[in-house]
Amino acid sequence: MKDNVLIVEGEVVESLPNTLFRVRLFQGERVILCYLSGKMRKNYIKIMPGDKVKIEMTSYDLDRGRIIYRV
Repeated sequence: MKDNVLIVEGEVVESLPNTLFRVRLFQGERVILCYLSGKMRKNYIKIMPGDKVKIEMTSYDLDRGRIIYRV
């Protein structure tokens, strides 16, 4: 596991082109922009609006994240 990584949970609000998603975080009620991780693309995991997901964020940019797991 990497250093300086925050793992949070949220709900997908909107699906955008190029596997980008707007996700509302459960803590703080913020909406951030997320993309799919490589393993989720490789295994053709589908993400739809309304899905609950786990997101990996760095402390450097708290407005973007990577979706690593669909709950």
